[in-house]
Amino acid sequence: MDVKMVNPFINATMNVLETMAFTKSEAGKPYLKKDNVAKGDVSGVIGFTGETNGTVSVTFDELCILKIVSSMFGEEINELNDEVSDAVGEITNMISGQARKELEEMGKLFHGAIPSVITGKNHKLESLTKGPRIAIPFKTDAGSFTITVCLEKE
Repeated sequence: MDVKMVNPFINATMNVLETMAFTKSEAGKPYLKKDNVAKGDVSGVIGFTGETNGTVSVTFDELCILKIVSSMFGEEINELNDEVSDAVGEITNMISGQARKELEEMGKLFHGAIPSVITGKNHKLESLTKGPRIAIPFKTDAGSFTITVCLEKE
């Protein structure tokens, strides 16, 4: 997978969290994800089609997403609930949308699906697309999370 295809997802992630949740994030070193186990407690997943098929997932540790959603809502959220799940879906949707817009500026057109949200410790994320899964860990003052981008070969 061309690294130029992953950078828009990194840029979108940092932008969405800063504008929507007033949370600065720092991307770590990308790596090839070899298993289906999510390293966190809640994941948003969205598929897209177009130039190729793909998915992006955003997996948060519980404490991280609780702090992010508390910042978004302007009130203390103390447990994973439907509001948090909805927020994760919306964050995932915004990241996907911004990344697809940047990809479109590079001449790559994609259409996004509706996000799904999965919760539970070490849940599995089966990829519907066949291709390398590139995981990018992020650190914030709120905690850590990971995005995973999978694009089928063009």
